[in-house]
Amino acid sequence: MQVKRLLFFTHRWLGVALALLMLLWFASGLVIVYAPNTVQSRDDQLAHGELLAPQADWLPLGSAWTGRWGAGDEAAPQRIASARLLRQLDEPLWLVEDVQGERHLISALDGSARQADATRAVALTRAWLGDPHAAVAHLETFTHDATVRNLEALRPFHRVAVNDGRGTQITLSARTGEVVRVADALDRGLFWAGNWLHLFRPLDSVGWGEARRDVLLWVSGFTVVATLTGLIVGWLRWRPGFGRQPQYSGGRAHPYRAFWFSWHFWSGLIGGIVALLWIGSGFFNNNPWQLFSPANANRGELGRFIGKEVPAVMLQWQPGLSAAVPADTVELRWQRLGREATLLAVNAEGKLQALPVAAPAFAADTVRAAVLRAAGDATIASQTLQTEYDSYYYPRHGRAASDRPLPVVRVELADAANTRYYADPREGRLLLRQDDSRRAYRWIFSALHHWDFGWLYARPLWDGWMIVWIGFGLVMSLTSVVLGWKRLRASFRRRQGRARAPSPALGRQPEQLATSRQAG
Repeated sequence: MQVKRLLFFTHRWLGVALALLMLLWFASGLVIVYAPNTVQSRDDQLAHGELLAPQADWLPLGSAWTGRWGAGDEAAPQRIASARLLRQLDEPLWLVEDVQGERHLISALDGSARQADATRAVALTRAWLGDPHAAVAHLETFTHDATVRNLEALRPFHRVAVNDGRGTQITLSARTGEVVRVADALDRGLFWAGNWLHLFRPLDSVGWGEARRDVLLWVSGFTVVATLTGLIVGWLRWRPGFGRQPQYSGGRAHPYRAFWFSWHFWSGLIGGIVALLWIGSGFFNNNPWQLFSPANANRGELGRFIGKEVPAVMLQWQPGLSAAVPADTVELRWQRLGREATLLAVNAEGKLQALPVAAPAFAADTVRAAVLRAAGDATIASQTLQTEYDSYYYPRHGRAASDRPLPVVRVELADAANTRYYADPREGRLLLRQDDSRRAYRWIFSALHHWDFGWLYARPLWDGWMIVWIGFGLVMSLTSVVLGWKRLRASFRRRQGRARAPSPALGRQPEQLATSRQAG
C-alpha cells in the first residue's frame, strides 16, 4: 500500500512541476518536424553559383597556396586536404580546406588571401538574390549563434537584412563568403519556437551555456520518472472489464468523472508508452557520461584517411588549359586520397563529371588503404560496394541528397568494436564511422526519438505516425497543466483557509470553554 501511495505522490507532484515543460517539448517537437531547414546545403549554394569559365592566366592550386603562405614554407602543400575553384563577384578563387579543417579563401589571380568584410557580404547577398540593386543592409558580425551550429570552420559570420517585405535575413561566412543560412521572419519564428526552445537554448542567452546539457539531462531524467509512474498508475486504475461489467460506477473503465481527468487518463494510457520512449531516448541525446563512442571521426582520423602526400597533378594542373571543362560548370573540386586525386566539374544542379586530367574515381585498394590508415592497428574483415541504404547509412529527412550519396564503399574491420566505415569512392570522403557503441546509440536515441527506421520512415506514413503520437503527447501534457494548476490552486486555498480560521479554543464562549473543561 505504501508503494502505491508513493507512486501516486511521485506522479502527482512531478507532473505538477514538469507539466508545462512537457507541453513545451511536445509542441516544439512538432514545430521541428515541419519547420523548413534554413541552413543552406552545398546543393543550395551550387544553385546560386556563378559560371566558372576558367581562364589560362589563373593560378594552379599549388601556386596559389604557395602565394598565400610564402615560398619558404615547404610543408604548406601537405596541409591541403581538398580544394574548390569557383567565382565570387566574378573573381576566381580557390577555397581550400586544410587537414585541420580550416577554410582558406585565396585569389586564383595573385594568391592573396581573401575574406568577406561587411561591404563584400552585402555585395555577395545581392549576387545571391540575383539583383545588383536589391535593398539590403548589413546588420552585424558575430561568432557564436544557435542558428549556425556545427559550422565552426566558417566562423565568423555576417548577418544581412533584405528589404523584401518578409523580413528575410541572410547569414554568410566571413571566412569563405558562402551563404550558410536564409530565413525570413516566419522561418526565424519557427526556429525559436522549435529548436531553440526544445534544446533549452535560452539558457545560453543568460550565461548558462556550459550547464545547459546538464540541465537537459536532469530534467529529462525526472520527466522519465513522471511518465513511468503515470503509466503504472494508469494500469493500476484501468479496469476494462473484458466481457464483464467494469468495476467503476456508470460502466466506466476508470474512476474519473471530471473532463480533464478523463482525457488525461486516456491520453496517458494510450500514448504514454510512446511518450516514455521519446523522453527516455531524449535523455541520451547528449551522450550522458560519454556512455557511447564519439559521433564522428576526429581530426586525426580524417587526416590519416586522406594521407600525407599531395599528388603533383593536384598542385600543378593549370585552369583554363583544358578543353574538357563543361560550359555549365560552376565549381571544380580537387579531392585527394593517398597518392590519387580526382578533379570533378560540378554544375548548378549538382551533377558531377570527372575530368580526364586525374582518376575518374578512387580505386577500391585506395579506399581500403585509407581506411586502414584511419583505423590504425586493425585488419579488414570485409569490403563491399554498397548501392543501397541500410539501417545505419540512410538519407535523413530535410537533408540534401549529397549528404548521403550512393554508391559507398563499406569497410568492416576485424576489431573488438566491430568498426565499420562508409566512404564515398567518387569524392574520397569519409562519410560515416560506426562501431558497436555507436550502433547501440543509433537505436537507443535516433530510432526511438526520430523513428527513422524500416518501412516506418517512408513518407507519408512517418508523418502520420509522428502527428498521431505527438497529438497524444500534447493532450496528455495540456491536461497535466490544467490539473496541476487546479491542484496548486486548491492547495493554496486550503492553506489560506487554515490561516484565517480561529483556533477551536479561541472561538468558544467562556461558558462553553468551562463546560468543555469539566467534561475533560
